[in-house]
Amino acid sequence: MKQQPSRLKFRKNHKVSFSFFRLKDHKCFFPIFGKFALKSLEAGKLTFKQIEAGRKSIRRNVSKKAKVWIRVFTNRSVTSKPIAVRMGKGKGSHSFWMTPVRVGQIIYEVSNVSFYEGIKSLSRASSKMPFKTKVVSLIF
Repeated sequence: MKQQPSRLKFRKNHKVSFSFFRLKDHKCFFPIFGKFALKSLEAGKLTFKQIEAGRKSIRRNVSKKAKVWIRVFTNRSVTSKPIAVRMGKGKGSHSFWMTPVRVGQIIYEVSNVSFYEGIKSLSRASSKMPFKTKVVSLIF
């Protein structure tokens, strides 16, 4: 998985405001590709390391035929200046890449797995997330 976007219109972003988390974008609230999905219950921020840790834990617990989709991508950079640097002289260098996650947004999706495998793998991935999540299934 790519860690950062290959090309951006602007290299450095403003901080994400809280009003961004309250926006409703309904296309990201329902599973589209898979039968099982991991859904966020709180708003927060995900770094690339957290997304990759969740992906690895899902891959360990499902069979080889399983298909995994990651519905979030780290497209916002967080900058920081070194310690003991005076004010001014620009914004600072890239510290890490993150993605803002809204309430109810789907993070991972899994298909071609049994009911037990899907629930187990996504619940293990939810322990890697910095906010509350729940497993959603399309099987009735």
